[in-house]
This record gives sequence, C-alpha cells and structure tokens, in this order.
Amino acid sequence: MSLRIVVCVKYVPDATGDRHFADDLTVDRDDVDGLLSELDEYAVEQALQIAEEADGAEITVLTVGPEDAKDALRKALSMGADKAVHVEDDDLHGTDVMGTSLVLAKAIEKTGYDVVLCGMASTDGVMGVLPAILAERLGVPQVTLLSEVSVEEGTVKGRRDGDTASEWLEAALPAVVSVTDQSGEARYPSFKGIMAAKKKPVESLDLSDLGIEAEEVGLEGAWSAVDSAAERPARTAGTIVKDEGEGGKQLAEYLAGQKFI
Repeated sequence: MSLRIVVCVKYVPDATGDRHFADDLTVDRDDVDGLLSELDEYAVEQALQIAEEADGAEITVLTVGPEDAKDALRKALSMGADKAVHVEDDDLHGTDVMGTSLVLAKAIEKTGYDVVLCGMASTDGVMGVLPAILAERLGVPQVTLLSEVSVEEGTVKGRRDGDTASEWLEAALPAVVSVTDQSGEARYPSFKGIMAAKKKPVESLDLSDLGIEAEEVGLEGAWSAVDSAAERPARTAGTIVKDEGEGGKQLAEYLAGQKFI
C-alpha cells in the first residue's frame, strides 16, 4: 500500500493588501485578495520530496474555507500534489483554531492518511498551534517545527533547530508533522504542472459529510472572539532635522527624547 500523505493548507488574505474587519469582527475576505499561505508551501514541498523518495506515495491537499479557497488547492496541485479536498460550508464562517482543527481531523480521517504535514503557522493568524491540536484530535504523535524531515520504514524523522542546539526527533506513523520555513525553498509550479492541475480531482465536503453539527464551529462554537477593533492610526509626518552645524546634536537630543539612547 502506498504512503498516504495529507497536507493541510490555508487560503489567507494577502498580507500586502489593505485588510479590514467586517461588521461581525471577522476578517473581511471580500475586501482583499487571497492566496495559499506561504508557510504552507514549505509543507507541500516537503510532501513532494517525501513522495519522490518513497516507493509509491499519494499526496492529498486539504483546506477549509470559502469557494475562493480552491485557488490555494490549485496552487498546491500545480506544484505536484495528486488530489485535493475542500471543506466548505456557510456555517464555518468565524470558525477559530479549535473548530478548524475539528473539521480538519474529521476530513483527514475520512480521506485516510499515514502522515499529515502542516506549515509552522498560518500567515494570517500566526498562532502555530494547529498541528499540535490536530495530533491530539487524531490521537497520533506530533513531530513539529522541523527544519529537515524524512519518512522511512513506517517512521518519520526530523531535525528541530533551536536557538542554542538542534535535536533529532522521530515517531511511528501515523503522525502529524509541521515544517518551518528553513526546511527548503518551495518549488515554482511549471506550466505543465499548472495545466495538469486543472484535471486533478478536487472533492468537496460540507459539515454534514463529516458528521459535525453547526454549533460546534463558526462564531457560535468559537473558543475565542474579537471584542473590539479599531483602524490603525494614519501615519504622521516625521521629524526633519536640518543640519546647519548642529545636526548631530539635534539628532542625539531627539533620540534621547524618544529613549532610543
């Protein structure tokens, strides 16, 4: 039986765009372009490298999100993944990490897996806790924040780099793995890959397919909530120091006044 790899990816608002909150204090996704989270591209890349080393492997990319989230799946498919699963349901609006982890766990169990790969965090929420929660829900080991990863003979192995030392970790499959942005540059989709992605299967699921009740997810089921939000203050003009022989002194006085020195 071939190795079954599931990569969890997220469709996120473009960080360079002008992002706002909607009236219900969730991110207004209609007001900004979205894309595949850059940190998840590293997980897709590592899945492809593991598959290249394995004697037969199948890569499924999985996302939870609105209709446009299919764009993230297509990007991963054009990189080389084999198929995709998209969980979409109106009742998912406002779901936090706890609800998302529940949906992902149910979808992964339905799809079947040997190893689940995730990025180290999403580029919008930047919590970095989903892989650990997902492993707990699935009841499998977690091997997180790896800079190097391999799978062989039913075991996942990898290197986690810290500030002062590196450690080698391993766990028996099935397992959940997260990789950092130091794990290897993600490949660019080729034209052939982009064309091939259009023909690869994308399965659509909703909450009823996964046996999840609406009140378990969405704003109603969220464990966290935004109470208030305000627009970032407009940038003000900086202080200009004209050097007429006293420029250095004025600059030092300004820096001292701001407690920079």
